[in-house]
Amino acid sequence: MATRFTSAMTMNWSGRIDHMRIGIFGGTFDPPHIGHLILAAEALEQLKLDKVLWALTADPPHKQGQVISPVDVRLQLLQAALADNSAFEISRVEIDRPGPHYAVDTVRILQEQYAQAALIYLFGSDSLRDLISWHTPQDLTARVGGYGVMHRPDIEVDLATLERDIPGITAKVQFIDSPLVEISARQIRQRAAAGQTYRYFLPQQVFDLVEAFNLYRPVGIQEEGK
Repeated sequence: MATRFTSAMTMNWSGRIDHMRIGIFGGTFDPPHIGHLILAAEALEQLKLDKVLWALTADPPHKQGQVISPVDVRLQLLQAALADNSAFEISRVEIDRPGPHYAVDTVRILQEQYAQAALIYLFGSDSLRDLISWHTPQDLTARVGGYGVMHRPDIEVDLATLERDIPGITAKVQFIDSPLVEISARQIRQRAAAGQTYRYFLPQQVFDLVEAFNLYRPVGIQEEGK
């Protein structure tokens, strides 16, 4: 019986079919900064991923009540950030459906789209530490092919406790070694609001859009700049 070739398979030089390894990087990306890009690039190389899907979150459940830039604006920022890397793709899985958006639902939908692929969920060690507080973390762990975790020396993760609460998780965790870049989207927004420099926290094309859209500044300053 012939094997049906799907988008989640690749053909190597010998003609053997290999299953793809796809990283899933979810976030609000408000804005996407060089720390995000470094994590994705290191994950791509160290975890031997075929590509990284950036799942832009339209309605993050953990940020209810917070002011977030409109999703169409964040989509433009992310498109600008990823434009020069063909291994980075934007997934609309969390844009085109109503929220709230939970990681387990995103993975479930992507499993249907990439049925033969191993989906590797990417996040920081603080998220791994707090994973038990996520929506159905046991189901999420059972679905993913692994967790790619950006190691942070200031964050301690008790894998033994996690294994007790989420059986099987230890075998799925792989830490990513990377230069520690102490940059956060919140920090960038705060610096922009305070009129402080943030130019080199962002790719040039993202910075240009933030300036053009007059993002993250107090209302008075926004109106003055129009």
